[in-house]
Amino acid sequence: MTLYRDALALQRDALALYRDALALQREALTLYWDALALQRIAKFNSLQINEMLYLVQFIFH
Repeated sequence: MTLYRDALALQRDALALYRDALALQREALTLYWDALALQRIAKFNSLQINEMLYLVQFIFH
């Protein structure tokens, strides 16, 4: 009986570790998507700044 209980405890521990791993993977994906969104925002801002600089040069030169 003791081996059976130990096996069940190990199985519970393994399932808990698996659940934790899935949670970490989900958090990593969320961070990845957030990073991609920030890159898109930075690219958009860069394009807007370049456009404004072009307009300033066009207007004042």
